[in-house]
Amino acid sequence: MTASTPLRLLTAVPICDGHDSAINTINLELIRHGIEVVYLGYHRPAADIVRAAVQEDVAAIGLSSYNGGHIEFFAEVREKLDALGATNIGLFGGGGGTITLADAELMTQQGTDRIFFAGTPLDEMLGWISERYGKPPGAPGPSASPDLALARRLTEIESAFSRPVADPLAEAAPASDGRTRSRVVGITGPGGAGKTTLIDELVLRFLRRRPAGSRVAILSHDPSIGGTGAGALLGDRATMIYSQQDRVFMRSMATRGQSGGLSPSTGRCLELLASSGEFELVIIETVGTGQEALPFSSDLVDLRVLVMNPDYGSRLQLQKIAMLDAADLVIVNKGDLQGARTAGAEVERRLGSNKRGQRLLSTTATRHNDAGVDGLFDNLWGKGE
Repeated sequence: MTASTPLRLLTAVPICDGHDSAINTINLELIRHGIEVVYLGYHRPAADIVRAAVQEDVAAIGLSSYNGGHIEFFAEVREKLDALGATNIGLFGGGGGTITLADAELMTQQGTDRIFFAGTPLDEMLGWISERYGKPPGAPGPSASPDLALARRLTEIESAFSRPVADPLAEAAPASDGRTRSRVVGITGPGGAGKTTLIDELVLRFLRRRPAGSRVAILSHDPSIGGTGAGALLGDRATMIYSQQDRVFMRSMATRGQSGGLSPSTGRCLELLASSGEFELVIIETVGTGQEALPFSSDLVDLRVLVMNPDYGSRLQLQKIAMLDAADLVIVNKGDLQGARTAGAEVERRLGSNKRGQRLLSTTATRHNDAGVDGLFDNLWGKGE
């Protein structure tokens, strides 16, 4: 793979297995070696793993299994991949002392590329992964699912951008076939503000309130390591609960050296999703940003949302947050924390000085059926009070 198209892998721990220490160690080594790792987390069923691998267009899936049942589970993952035409996606894994040599031989016969055993040096593992999967991606099978075809187009767009651009959204190609464009919502804010949890709650409301045939897409960003454009841990899927289903298309993107919370290819990827006719709503989430970021300066985004913590610091710090001048909606999340009410009042005064009619909402995304999140969802469609 070239520097502009890093190797992408998906790692996960199977259902009924909460042993994540080994996979976390391996993830860290993978990203240190320039690999982009989409981490799905632990206790994941085969359907979730395969759906994620297809939408992320990864080269391979790596599973860490310590609870038994590995022969059947790996076979189920391989079967589901092949049924979707994802014959180009590899499958490997390990499991300490739970997978025997005889098990590994049978699993290889069933389509697993390799099982690593306890004591395998990390350098050996990394070398094999890079050699086996570090080539240009193979073509999907003839029965490739629509999501796999869309995912491959996103990969091609990412691969075409070999250098950062000043404004990634400005690089977007306009829709040209007359299809109805999706409503696009941009969500940004500092790390730890709860953006991913809030998006997952919005997805839940979308699934409940919108017609059964409608779909939502999510473009989620994480930073490349050290801003080098090399490895990255793309971990937002691991914290998603409601977004693990077929009406949701989620793509994780690394910044690949681009500052400002987005990737060099974000604009074209966003436009592809918004103009595809597949999605009623597209949500784009930036990397956790600081005071200076203004990621949504293009009219490609219909609504700009800033999510904040109540503990942003002093009033002086509040005056420095540039996105407070540009956001259409400002969310003070974690409204159950001490000081949230005071923070809301200070933010409201700050917004009032802008004289732009910006809306302020308080949410607690971790609270069941939170009324603030209900109000935010209504505002996404221009129905807020």
